[in-house]
Amino acid sequence: MEYRPLGRTGVHVSKLCLGAMMFGAWGNPDHDESIRIIHAALDAGINFVDTADIYSAGESEEIVGKALKGRREDIVLATKFFMPMGDDPNRRGGSRRWIMRAVEDSLRRLSTDWIDLYQVHRPDPATDVEETLSALTDLVRQGKVRYIGSSSYSAGEIVEAQWTARERKLERFRTEQPPYSLLVRGIELDVLPTAARHGMGILTYSPLAGGWLSGSWHADSAPTSPARQRLAARFDMSLPENQHKLQVVGELQQLADEAGLSMIELAIAFVVNHPAVTSAIIGPRTLVQLASQLPATEVTLDPGILDRIDAIIKPGVNLNPADTSYGDHVLAASARRR
Repeated sequence: MEYRPLGRTGVHVSKLCLGAMMFGAWGNPDHDESIRIIHAALDAGINFVDTADIYSAGESEEIVGKALKGRREDIVLATKFFMPMGDDPNRRGGSRRWIMRAVEDSLRRLSTDWIDLYQVHRPDPATDVEETLSALTDLVRQGKVRYIGSSSYSAGEIVEAQWTARERKLERFRTEQPPYSLLVRGIELDVLPTAARHGMGILTYSPLAGGWLSGSWHADSAPTSPARQRLAARFDMSLPENQHKLQVVGELQQLADEAGLSMIELAIAFVVNHPAVTSAIIGPRTLVQLASQLPATEVTLDPGILDRIDAIIKPGVNLNPADTSYGDHVLAASARRR
């Protein structure tokens, strides 16, 4: 397993990061099996684990905490806050009030005294970034958090946060966690170069594009799970954007076959070998899925394959505009001419 610098922190992490979203009620409810998956990933050389308080309403963090007992010192542990953790409107967001509560809840569930990387799961347009950075700076100074990061921030939001940290002498975001895959290449246009200019580590998520690049979706598929139903625009096969994705996936499968690779290996290798990417987050639900993803660490795509990929999918473009986590906060209603 190759280990890479996490931005300019001096910390080195594996080029695959184990994402824990599928551990618990959202994916695999069997705690013992989930722990076996985590241990198998660690035994394969992965030293980077990413979770979030929202995943299975905290259950994912509890599973990760149990799995890391006796191995905590060797693991770079990341988690996130921001998403609603109940009906109370103050149990969410980027306010100091919620951050101070959320971190204690995560520390308890993770059974640890510190979090290596504490990330804002999404930008909070209702909260000054200075408020969020100030609270996170206090956590770093208290020793509860080592580094802080952002997730799904636009290039402009990255710059604003870096500027605020410098002007107010606060801790700055050391990492950004954006979506990135063969089908979702929008961050190549501005997020990746912006983060690189600020020395940020990049840990990308969804390298298999929600199953599109692992063979999970075909013309007769339907979004049956609650999570997929909420994202119907990404998975409804009657939409022309998704029909186009099916066509492109077929072309990519042919390319993978000619290169002697599985589609999964091609997809993950494409992400993890981008020079601006530190680590690609994989999210296996089973040991079989983990085993199918680990070989991608040994794959290097030659320039000829990369050129063919660019001919199939234009760099810097998301095939389906709905395949993004940036949402309306980039162009809020108040910013429109109406």
